[in-house]
Amino acid sequence: MSGYFSDKSMVARAVSQRAVGLTWGQRALVIGGLHPRLFVGTAQHTSHRESPYTRLGLTARLMEAVFLGTKEEADRALAFAAKRHTTVRGTMQVDGGAAHPKGASYDAADPGLMWWTAAFSLDSVEHMYDAMVRRMTNDEREDLFHGFVTWAELFGMPRSAAPASYQAFRITFDTWLHSEEPRLVDEARLIGRSIAGTSGYHLPLRQVTSPALATVVQGSLPPVVRAHYGIGWNALDEARWQAVSRASRIAHSRVPLVASTPPLRGRSAEFYKVVQRSEKALIARGGTSIPGISDVPSPYSAQGETA
Repeated sequence: MSGYFSDKSMVARAVSQRAVGLTWGQRALVIGGLHPRLFVGTAQHTSHRESPYTRLGLTARLMEAVFLGTKEEADRALAFAAKRHTTVRGTMQVDGGAAHPKGASYDAADPGLMWWTAAFSLDSVEHMYDAMVRRMTNDEREDLFHGFVTWAELFGMPRSAAPASYQAFRITFDTWLHSEEPRLVDEARLIGRSIAGTSGYHLPLRQVTSPALATVVQGSLPPVVRAHYGIGWNALDEARWQAVSRASRIAHSRVPLVASTPPLRGRSAEFYKVVQRSEKALIARGGTSIPGISDVPSPYSAQGETA
């Protein structure tokens, strides 16, 4: 049975590239941490601070099921997410700046917040495809944009919450990113820096602990985002990032884009499961995934739980 997205759609083609599927989530999480209401709203409704990679892997698997799965798989993922998000509403318990002050309300069903969630994902899928596979054409960018709008609608967002076109999205997103609104609360800074690999990765997996992953995540970030997080970046770092991304593009250029090539293309759910199992094993041995987060009490009072 076919899914909600054709194999020929740009969103399915992009997410099925493993260089994209295994990296866009980390980038989106780091940049999304600059939106205080989204970050705090999630942080105040999760009990998975002690296992952040398990939670990240679950979210990635749910999203991939909708993009690449059958309608039956997608509907199960959508129902699971909807159930978890029902209780995600409350007020900010920390100050997130003028646009997101302490006491401000949030709701997972808020159309604007739903679009921002999709926007961070769209921006990262687009960027990682350009950097690691090949640059998209203008038509492909428009198709990718509409794919993400459809994806957000499946999660319950009204179409009116999204920009009218890819160009409108790009202008709105880039203007926001360089405005005074993005801000990091303390926990977002710690988590974002850890996901970006500033102190190495603590999971006992070669695939995760490789310095190349930190180079890819940090190199893909806009300079303004690295500045917010205090992530240093010099000419040698840039040269390493350019070398890694260039090598990836060359590898992809030598294989037809429609060819079935398991090392480069396919669903990444099994990789996510490996990361989840590795984190569980680490915790069982008394280890810590993100020091300063998963080994300390939450600064937020319990307000529910979400995926």
